[in-house]
Amino acid sequence: MSFEFPLSERPTSFPDPVRGTPTPTCDAGPTREDLPTNVYAPLPEPNFLEEPHDFSLVLGGPLFQLLRKSHLEGGHLELLNRRLLVITLVDWLPLLVLATLGSPAGNISRLSFLHDVEVHVRFLIALPVLIGAELLVHSRIRPVVRRFVERRIVLPKDLPRFDNAIASAIRLRNSVPNEVGLVVCVYTFGLWLWNSRIALDSPTWYAMPGGRWHLTPAGFWYVFVSIPILQFILLRWYLRFFIWFRFLWHVSRMDLNLISTQPDRCAGLAFLGKSVYAFGPILFAQGAMLAGLVASRVLYRGESLLSFKLQIGGFVAFFVVAILGPLLMFTPGMARAKRKGLADYGLLAQRYVESFEKKWVLRDPTSSEELLGSADFQSLADLGNSYALVREMRSVPFGLEDITRLAAATAAPFLPLLLTIFSPEELIMRIIQVVF
Repeated sequence: MSFEFPLSERPTSFPDPVRGTPTPTCDAGPTREDLPTNVYAPLPEPNFLEEPHDFSLVLGGPLFQLLRKSHLEGGHLELLNRRLLVITLVDWLPLLVLATLGSPAGNISRLSFLHDVEVHVRFLIALPVLIGAELLVHSRIRPVVRRFVERRIVLPKDLPRFDNAIASAIRLRNSVPNEVGLVVCVYTFGLWLWNSRIALDSPTWYAMPGGRWHLTPAGFWYVFVSIPILQFILLRWYLRFFIWFRFLWHVSRMDLNLISTQPDRCAGLAFLGKSVYAFGPILFAQGAMLAGLVASRVLYRGESLLSFKLQIGGFVAFFVVAILGPLLMFTPGMARAKRKGLADYGLLAQRYVESFEKKWVLRDPTSSEELLGSADFQSLADLGNSYALVREMRSVPFGLEDITRLAAATAAPFLPLLLTIFSPEELIMRIIQVVF
């Protein structure tokens, strides 16, 4: 006795975004485990194109699991508002309470907590942006992995290597030692760095002169809780960048199916340049933290904004290069595809124009009726367009538009600081002149 399931009732599986392994489910009817081994029909081999790996940079790791158990995170980044509110309040609200209650009366020279622009920008702007960016990265980066297979850039023969690259990235993302190492780094190198760069000449809301660790109650929370939380979340993003670019490096080592006549002018890889827009909020948060530091120097130390122009320009350039630079790993393959395309289409064009010349130029004069409507002329134009596509192909998977957008995201937090130089009316007029 034997029977087969209807297709609609066969057990199916789809990938678990947290563990990166298929989780068995069933729409209806019995499963394989419910049947004797000698009666169920063999199931078809899984099709990679129908069940692609679901790889996410953010759905995994010890902190992710801890937030889920604390009901601050769902399986697919739900509860974002609750997560933003709780983490932000843990970082910022105790500082407000402790600084207000512990502020000594009559200390006029003391920098108050409410006037510390750098702290408010860090914990009320940069920190929420870094937390909220997970949702954007999750939704934008996941499809990028599938596009390598859907567009046949990774050929079937390399799918096992592609699987291994995804599995390796998932192991790094879920690694407990990695995140424990970040915590150790924050409470060793991070505290040492803060201690080495802070030199107080006058009292502040978080510390008093006379020693680097002469902290107020608010200062202890600031140094040992608030700053480490922000640093950990930021370093965790750097770790994710490393995991993502490491995965792309493994993919770039494969024999990719890059076609030089792709209309995107990038042999089919232009989606990589567009995918980095997902990291724009992280660059914005980085820019906001530097903008807060510059604002405190300009507003309370009397320094000029123009004196920071080199630092700001270098900062923007560094992060744009840090995000787009790793994509140059695809340049050798793209350059080979362009060279091959120029050679192949050059040979094809030579053969075609020789035949075209013999038929239409070197033969006896043809009548105008025969020339009109001939498909040969349209084919010659189409061949020229194809060759132009190959010639215009870039050797990097991004363009000027991608560079401009990332630079704008990084520099955007500095725009309000222009009000320290220009009046609002003058600033608006200058922006209009630049745009139009």
